[in-house]
Amino acid sequence: QVQLVESGGSWAQAGGSLNLSCVASEPMWSMGWYREAPGRERELVARIINDRRIDYGDSVQGRFTISKGAARNSVLLRMNNLNPQDTAKYFCVARLFTNAEIWGQGTLVTVSS
Repeated sequence: QVQLVESGGSWAQAGGSLNLSCVASEPMWSMGWYREAPGRERELVARIINDRRIDYGDSVQGRFTISKGAARNSVLLRMNNLNPQDTAKYFCVARLFTNAEIWGQGTLVTVSS
């Protein structure tokens, strides 16, 4: 069974930094993060596609960086200069080479002002 294991996040003060990590049980065509917050639409945070293309959501461009993690089949999201609007539940999302999409259980990120 394909699995995604998320770690990191929790709490930070505005202007601070947090890291999120996601490890997949097998190679993925794409891996990245989406986030959801009450009253706001689900939005793309960042993703790596086919080990080449990187996409960022407009609201995190220049502050967040996604990269391949040290572990096999993993990605690391470095979140810098956090602000309260970054408070959300962050989900690791991966797409298999079969085009099936897998979601992690999500991890909470809270940023206080």
